[in-house]
Order: sequence, then C-alpha cells, then structure tokens
Amino acid sequence: MTQININTSEKNHKIVSELTRKLSIKEENIIARIAICYSLSKNKRLDINDMGDSKGKLYKEFTLLGEKRDFYIALICLHYKIDKNHPDISKYFKLHLDNGLELINKIFQEDPARPIFDFLISRLETGLDVLENVEVSFDYAKNPYQNIDKEYFGDLIKLAIGKKTDSEEEIIIEINDTSKYNNPHIAVAGESGSGKTQFALELLTQFYINSNKQIKFLYLDFKGLKQGEELSGFYKNFFDINNAEYITKPFPLNPLSFIDNVNKDNKIEGIHKFVDIIAKFGNIGDVKKQILKQALKDAFNNKKNGEYPSFKEIYDNVMIEEDNKPSKLTGILDNLQEFNLFETERAPIESFINKNYYLSLSRDLPSDIQLITTFLIINYIYNVFMNMKKVSFKDNIMPIRYILLIDEAHVIFKEKKSKDILEKMLREIRSQGVSVILLSQGIEEFNQPTFDFSSMCNTAFLLNIKEKHNIKPINKFMGYNEKAGKKAKQSVSEIENIKAGAISNIKEYEQDGLLKLKQFYERI
Repeated sequence: MTQININTSEKNHKIVSELTRKLSIKEENIIARIAICYSLSKNKRLDINDMGDSKGKLYKEFTLLGEKRDFYIALICLHYKIDKNHPDISKYFKLHLDNGLELINKIFQEDPARPIFDFLISRLETGLDVLENVEVSFDYAKNPYQNIDKEYFGDLIKLAIGKKTDSEEEIIIEINDTSKYNNPHIAVAGESGSGKTQFALELLTQFYINSNKQIKFLYLDFKGLKQGEELSGFYKNFFDINNAEYITKPFPLNPLSFIDNVNKDNKIEGIHKFVDIIAKFGNIGDVKKQILKQALKDAFNNKKNGEYPSFKEIYDNVMIEEDNKPSKLTGILDNLQEFNLFETERAPIESFINKNYYLSLSRDLPSDIQLITTFLIINYIYNVFMNMKKVSFKDNIMPIRYILLIDEAHVIFKEKKSKDILEKMLREIRSQGVSVILLSQGIEEFNQPTFDFSSMCNTAFLLNIKEKHNIKPINKFMGYNEKAGKKAKQSVSEIENIKAGAISNIKEYEQDGLLKLKQFYERI
C-alpha cells in the first residue's frame, strides 16, 4: 500500500508553525489533521492540476495520520469516489492539507481573538448535523451586491458599570480590550425589580454617547411597554438622549432584504435560509417547505429593479399552490401580513442599522409568530453585518459597530432550534463589530446542557435571582472556578440587600466582590 508522505507548500510551512503557536496546540501534526478535515468538510472536489509546490513542512505517514490512517483514507475515498489503492491518494491528501491550512489561517486573520475551541465546536456540530441529515445551515447568505457599510468606533470604549458597595469609586470596564475580553458580548441575569432593565438602558446609553454616537443599537423587547409609557418618565429620557425610535409595529425593515437578488445561486441560498426560519419556528413539514420555497422564488421573479417581495405577495402565491385551502403555512403567512409586522416598502437597510431602535414584540402575538418575527429580525441583522467589510483591529482593540440587545432572552432559549441560531451568531458576529447583550430573569436558560451560552458572553452580571442559593449553576454562568465560586458565595447571598446589587466576572474588579450597578433613572 502506498506510503502517504506529504510536504506542504512553501507558503504553508510558516502557516503551520504560526497556527500551532497561536492556538497553543502541542504538536504541528494536530493542525494538519484539522486542516485536512476542515477542507473536506467544505464538500468541494479539488483538482490535482492545481496542486502547489512541495517545498514546505514534511509529514511522514504515521506522524500525519497516526492510528486513524484508514479513517482518513476512507474520507478521501468517499469524497472522490475512488478505491483505497488509487495512485493519487497522496496527492489528494496534499491538496486538502494545503487548502485547509489556507482556509483556517484566513479565519484567524479575520478574527484574531477567536479561541480555537469556538472553531472546533462549530466544525464538530456541522459534522453532527450532516450525520443527522439536517439540511439547515446557519451560515450567512452571501450577498456581494449589498454594498453597505456601517461606521465603527475603533478606540477603547469605556463603560462606567457601577460602584463598590463601600465607596463612591466608579468601576470602569473596557469591553473591547481583547487583552482582557475575548468578545464584547454580555449576559445579564436578574429577576423583575432587580435593576436589570435599568442597567441595560444605562449600558446602551453609554455605548452610544461614549462612542461619539457612532455605535448604534437595537433593543428587542418581548414584553413591551405599557401604552403611553414611552412618552413619559425615564423611558422618554432614554429615547430622547439616544435619539431612539420606539416602534410597536410595523418594524421598518424587510426581513427578505438580506438576500442577494442579483446572483441566482446566492438568491436560492438566501431563500432557503429564510424558509428554514419559517419552517423551524412554524413547525411546518417538508412538503410545505417546498411550497413556500417555490412561492418565494415566484415572488422574486415578479419583482424588478432590485425590489423585494412582501408577505402579502408570498401569501398570495402560497394560496395559489394550496388551491386556496387553509393550512398551517397559510395561517402563519396570513398572520405575518395581517398583523402588519414589517413595513416592507419603507427604509433601505442603511437607514435601519444607522439608527437606534426599540422594537416592542407584543406578547399578544401568537407564540409561533412572535418567535418567527424575532428570528427573522435576528437573521436579518446577522446576514447584513456578516456581508459587510471586516472591521480593522488596532493593537488590542476590537472595533464596535452595533449593539443587539435581547430582553427577556429566556423566551427564545427554550427550544434547541433557537440555540443553534443564537450560538452561530454569537460566535461569528463579534468579528464584524457587533456586541450582543442578553437579558434574562434567571441563569438556567443560559446553562443549556448541550451548549453554555454564558461561555459565549465573556462578561456576565448576576443581580438578584430566585435560584441564588444554587451555587453550581451560578459558577457556570459566571465562569468561576471552584475557588472563586466559594469566595463569591457570601456575596451572592447579600445581593438582595443592595439596590441593583450584583456580582460580575469583569476583569477590573474582584470576582467575589459585591457592586452596585448604575441605573439609567439616576440620570434624571
């Protein structure tokens, strides 16, 4: 049997060493194995005629493949539909080794602060999805014709988050300093009346004002405000100070407008992703999914000059396909247009992401429509920003463009299908200068059995919660080790005795210390 001894290309020799060092991997053959598998996972057949030089790192067969030699050969054989004794086996290994190294290197060049574990977890779960025959991909839909950019704040953003309980000394954090924080995402847990919302309003205001108004935000609120509440008191001050618009409906965006309506292949990919959200949260089957896809394609084909279809047009097309018979799918589309949730004729993308909005998702909506609407908005934000130019890192500073705040986040944590989309977004959107703030009444929702959301939010604040005597999940939420958790136990028990009292894992304050979080109403 042919020995599989491989030399990387000359330019990849340096990449192997740099990735091994940067990612703190013990042996260089580990990154080589990861590179081969990652390249194969892209499901692209490479041409032997495109093979590069062999002037780089030499890998002997056992060093490269180890005891899993047959497994790796099987992957190559299945990918190219060739026999295990095919004379070009070694060439295919070299092609995918070089290709994988280049792909991985590009990922970490674009997002220098990205931990290796995030990359591995995302690839692992992609593989599991394939094994489970899951069609849905949560990668963003490519749209090179979007031609949209959003300014970003490239300096350190300083946030005064509160004071020590025994002094007037303010605690300042620098959330986009990558030497302290891997990502700018924030998790906040606190029951009703704990000061959680007031703290969130203060954070958004500081992001906006302290960035010279360059950082804009979207506040997604599940519970909504009481009628007229936005016109008086601290909410009116919040909207005035931040020049923010309070909207109950329709929301000033078309959730289809992330789709590339020029390139046919990209358009189909975008349509599939849109349909997947409707299908997942509307619980419609494969037959209805196909009907919806065709209805969307027809709706796009009927538009000219770069316009996008409305939900009314999609609904009408589905009704034709369904012979005007009611179904779960027609009911969903009817609700989306009947409740007038999206103002599809208004405002291009640029105006939406360059303003501050507070979107109120009324609980009077049917639960499936509420979730569908939420994730259409989240999907829209994710795709729009992922298609922008990358932000430029300077020293240890992660530039910030935008804040997406999701209040009552426990509502969307309940189901696995929500977790998948949020996890993807949290991992990737930070490289585009977007910070996500998640507010929840407790910590159970953050500590999912299959994925710990709080680990994706590098900064956590814990206010008064009902389960404050259950230290183990608190430590998991806060990212405390056993020693730090024991020290913080006393502070947790005292939180309820301090107005807006909290503990945090911020780097600028002791982990076991109590602090009093700033409240927006204090500005009045």
